[in-house]
Amino acid sequence: MTTSLTSPSGVRPVIGVDAGSGPLREADHLIHDLVDGLALPPTTVACTHPVRTGPRPHLAATFALPDEDAAREVWRRLVPRLADTAPSAAAAYGDLRHGPPGPAAAAARAASEHAHRESGRAVVFPGVDRLAGTVTLERLLARTAIEKVTVLGTRELPAPATEIETRAHVRPTWHAGRLTLALTPAPGGRLTPFEVPNPTPCCADHG
Repeated sequence: MTTSLTSPSGVRPVIGVDAGSGPLREADHLIHDLVDGLALPPTTVACTHPVRTGPRPHLAATFALPDEDAAREVWRRLVPRLADTAPSAAAAYGDLRHGPPGPAAAAARAASEHAHRESGRAVVFPGVDRLAGTVTLERLLARTAIEKVTVLGTRELPAPATEIETRAHVRPTWHAGRLTLALTPAPGGRLTPFEVPNPTPCCADHG
């Protein structure tokens, strides 16, 4: 069964963090570090977002939590963790802010984009741990939070039995309100995610 990402209100609470992360690998590492370190709920959806303000382009991270109680508890643990481990980092949750004003504003914008499903590249989402090796499209859509796929170069939808080589690196994005995975043809009639894995894993623990 597909995992629902929608709270009864229709919008999940989202916390934004701007730690000035550089390449995607660094932002992915930050997300895994916070998801593991703060023991976030398994239904958390964590995304990266480009930030084009400030002294240099970089990436912010966002964390969609299942409800307001969970988000408030995560915020309570997140702020002292950032203060201890990343003093220049900023965070935003609703009207709450932590850290320098500029990065805090960027974190708030990223959180708003994620909350409204306007943008965001998902690194952690329900079912991502099931996406290793080769899976069928039917299984991918049924057992993860991914709601839609697109295939480069065609508007035709692949058959449910089409095999997808995940390469243990699946990064869907929010597109028109749906978590969408871009695919590209692979040898043998298979498909594979358009985003290739970074040649250097972000760290040994996260693969």
